[in-house]
Amino acid sequence: MTQRDWIEKDFYRELGVSSTASDSEIKKAYRKLARELHPDANPGDSKAEARFKAVSEAYGVLGDPAKRKEYDETRSMFAGGGMPGGFGGGQGFPGGFGSQGGAQGFDLNDLFGQAGRGGGGGGGLGDLFGGLFGNRGPAAGPTSQRAQQGSDVESALQISFEDAVRGATMTLTVTSPGTCDTCHGSGARPGTSPHTCPVCGGSGFVNRSEGAFAMSEPCRECRGTGSVIDDPCPECHGDGVSTKARPLTVRIPAGVEDGQRIRLAGKGGPGRFGGPSGDLYVKLSVTPHRLFGRSAKDSRDLTLKVPVTFPELVRGATLTVPTLDSTVSLKIPAGTASGRTFRVRGRGVQAKKGAGDLLVTVEVAVPQRLDDEAAAALEAYADATKSFDPRADLLAR
Repeated sequence: MTQRDWIEKDFYRELGVSSTASDSEIKKAYRKLARELHPDANPGDSKAEARFKAVSEAYGVLGDPAKRKEYDETRSMFAGGGMPGGFGGGQGFPGGFGSQGGAQGFDLNDLFGQAGRGGGGGGGLGDLFGGLFGNRGPAAGPTSQRAQQGSDVESALQISFEDAVRGATMTLTVTSPGTCDTCHGSGARPGTSPHTCPVCGGSGFVNRSEGAFAMSEPCRECRGTGSVIDDPCPECHGDGVSTKARPLTVRIPAGVEDGQRIRLAGKGGPGRFGGPSGDLYVKLSVTPHRLFGRSAKDSRDLTLKVPVTFPELVRGATLTVPTLDSTVSLKIPAGTASGRTFRVRGRGVQAKKGAGDLLVTVEVAVPQRLDDEAAAALEAYADATKSFDPRADLLAR
C-alpha cells in the first residue's frame, strides 16, 4: 500500500468511526465488520468479499499507531489536493490529487525522495518536506520496484483446556488477502507482464515548467507506479492480491491462557514489489474444563474443588483426587475446615519456567435428604455436641 492510497482512501469511513476514535473503538469496529463480512459467512458474495478486503486494509493502517499517525499527517497536509502553505497559489499540483480529469494519486514516498526524474531539470520536493514522514532518504529506484510490507492479519482459534495446558500443534484455516495464485503477484494476466511506462521511463514522475519553477508531478499514464499493465489478471484485477483460504500449522505452547495472542511472523498480508509479508496474530479462546481451572495468581497452577463429607473433615481421611494426567493421593488432617486449600506440588502446568502445582480445595457436601436412620443419628450427634458453639465468638462483646 502506498501513501497515494492514503490520500485517495478514507479508512475511517471504511470502518465507520470518526478520526478521533480511540484505538479500542477502532479495533471493536473492525472486529464487528470482519465477522459480518467474512467470506465464510458470505459464500459467493463478491460485494461482501470486496468490503472485507477494504476493511482489512483500513485496519492494517489505523490499527497500527505509527501508521495511523503518518496517515493522519498525510491526509491533513494534502487534504483536497492542495499544497501546504499556499504553495503554487493554493492550487496544488496540476490535476490535483485523485481529482477528476487529473492525476489519480501518487506515492508520497516517491515525491519526497525523487529529484529530477523524467528529464527537463528541476528537483522533487524532498528538500522542502524532508523528514516530515520519517528519515527515508533518497529513492533507490523506480516506484514499481520499491518494497512495501504487507498488512498484519488477525484470526481466532478455539482450543481445549487440555491443549492450552499441555501445548499442541494444530492446523488453522485463514481467509485473508494473499498473493494471487494466478499471476503470482504481478497483477498481469498469465503469459503477460507489466512493462516500463513509456511516458516517465519507469520513474513514476514527469517534470514540467511552471514559470520560474520546474515541477515534478506523478505520471498520469502509470499513476505514479512506473509500470503499465496492459492485460490485468482476471482474478485480482491487477492488484496482485486476492482473498483466499489457506491452511497454516500453528504450534500452541504449553500454558497459554484464554485471550492470549500468538504471533506468526511473515504469515499475514503479502508484501508488494518484493516487500516482506505482514504478521498473523492468532487469538486463542480456551474451552473451560468441567473440573479444573487456572489460578489467578499464577497461571501455571491448576485449581480443583473436591467435595468431602463432614466425618472426613472431622476425623481426617486420605482422598484419591484426579490430576490432568492421572490421580494422586491427598491426606486430609483431622479437624480440617471446609474451604481449606491443599497444594500438590508439580501437578500443574508443565511450563518452560517450571511446573505449576495443583491447588485442591475441600468443600463439605451436605446431603439433600436423610433416611430415618441417618436422621436419628444426626439428632444424637446434635445432642452429644450441645456444648460446642461455633458462633460463640461471633456475638461476644
